[in-house]
Formats: sequence, structure tokens, C-alpha cells
Amino acid sequence: MEYSEIIDIFEKHDKFLILTHKSPDGDTLGSGFGLCYFLRDMGKLANVVNSDGFPDRYDFMYVDYAPQDFEPEYVIAVDIADPSLIGSGLAKYQEAGTVDLCIDHHFSNKNFAVLSHVEGDTAAAAQILYAIFKQSGRKISDIIAKCLYTGIATDTGCFKYENTTPETHLAAAELMAYDIDFANVNRKMFDVKSKGRIKIEQIVTGRMEYHIQDKCAMITITTELMESCGVDQAEFEGLASIPLSAEGVVLGITVKQRHENVFKISVRTTDEMDASAFCNYFGGGGHIRAAGCELKGTLEEVRAKLLERAEKVLLA
Repeated sequence: MEYSEIIDIFEKHDKFLILTHKSPDGDTLGSGFGLCYFLRDMGKLANVVNSDGFPDRYDFMYVDYAPQDFEPEYVIAVDIADPSLIGSGLAKYQEAGTVDLCIDHHFSNKNFAVLSHVEGDTAAAAQILYAIFKQSGRKISDIIAKCLYTGIATDTGCFKYENTTPETHLAAAELMAYDIDFANVNRKMFDVKSKGRIKIEQIVTGRMEYHIQDKCAMITITTELMESCGVDQAEFEGLASIPLSAEGVVLGITVKQRHENVFKISVRTTDEMDASAFCNYFGGGGHIRAAGCELKGTLEEVRAKLLERAEKVLLA
């Protein structure tokens, strides 16, 4: 789809529901709320929803947000590559034909929406939305800029990841010109950690396993561990970078228990390996250096499946 076609959709409809993915991160929330505020500034009705709720660590994006009372006529998914990522709390939107438009930046997007706009080479969904908003010629408010900057910064690891391009830096630089206190956003996203989060990192780092000639590192986060730490579930997000931080590791795997015998798998890789291809083998996907999937079975069974595949890939 062309940007002009998406802008036409914004103009032709009046009541929008914006879906963000479960276990929300800065890009899906930054994109979702940035789009919501943009549509409201156009005089439209718009709400953002998430199956798991909105974590407190991102509250600076929605501190003044209040849901509006209306029946949606147009549903937009942002930063969602697969309908399963919508989450059980919004299960009805996993059905075919229930999502009208998906705006995403994952190569692995399953084109589940009626219409899709996917830019696999773009660092963040928020970067795509910024380009759309600019083309519309409409004013971008400070809160929209703050949301979009957060989405771009978080999905690039504060511009450290390989998905960062010159265009990404240019978009971020333009957004920094707004009154968004970007330094505080970066500090909150990347530097400040609760005591509970520090405790979690100490535990998982201490229990990290090395496999396949130390080329693969794995951390495991069980519901038992989460309950014992006594912190909000959001504190367990963003741990996937830990395994790859060990010198010599090519494949970093994070196994996080969602329910009994259901595990969320997050994969991070160096330039020696394709994370998306690894997860695609298990029905998932994502980016070349960061991807994910979901596996069912006991923890031992899930670990065995992952390590068996890792060995085939790393020793090929």
C-alpha cells in the first residue's frame, strides 16, 4: 500500500480501534498511541487496546490517555506480524477478516489483515508511522513525537542494533526537535531499573547455560521464578539481550514460561546467523537478528527441541 492510501483510510473512517501486541514493548505502544493521538487530532474517535494491559514503565506515553466510548468501525494492528501475537484477551481479532489494516516492519508478517503495509527494512513500526504522518501534511504534536521516538529508540536498542539505518537516525533527529525530553525517555528505557529487575537479571545471568561449543547461550524464566521475585510481569520483558552479551555467543535464546507447558521463545543472533529463519522453523519469525516463536511441551522438551535445532544450525 502507498502512504496516500493509508492516509485516505484515516480520512474516510471515523471510529478506530488500534491493536498492539501482547507482552507489549516500546514500538507497539509508541506506534499505537502515536497513531491514536494523530487520529484524535484529526477529529476521529480512537482507542488503543492490549491483551496484557499497559505496563507502568511506558506510562509517560499515556498518562493523559482516556478510552473513548464508541463501537469501532475500523481496526488497525500496529507492529503485529502474526495474529497469535494479538493475545488471548483480544482473541476475536485473531479471526480472519476482523483486522482491517496492519502496519508492520517484520519480514515474517503473515498478511493476516484485510490490508497490509509492511516495510521489512524499516527499523520500527513507529518509523513507518512517522513517514505516513509527515506525508499527510498534518501537524504532529509533542506527545505523538514522544511516542514515535520511543518506538524507534526501543526497537533499535537506542540505535545500537543492526536494523538502524541513516533514515532511522534522520527520523529520530527530527522527532528530537519536538519538546519530548528525549534524554529522559532514553534514561527511563535503557538505564533505570527497579530493584526487582536488577534481582531478576542477577538470577538469570547466574543460571545462564552455554551449549554447542559455547556458541549458544540460554536463559530460562519459569512461572515459579517470576512468582518468587514478587515483581510485576512487565519487569521480565527485555531480558532477551542477556544471552548474546556473553563473548563468543552467536545464538542467544530466552525461554519464558507463559502458561503450563507453553513457552515464549526470544532469539537474538550475531551476523553469523539468521534469527528469523531459526524461529520460522518453529512457526515463528521476526527480524534477521531478533525473532521469536512459541513452543508447547514441558520445559525439558522445549529446551531439547531448541538445542537440537541450534546444533544443526551452528555446526552445519
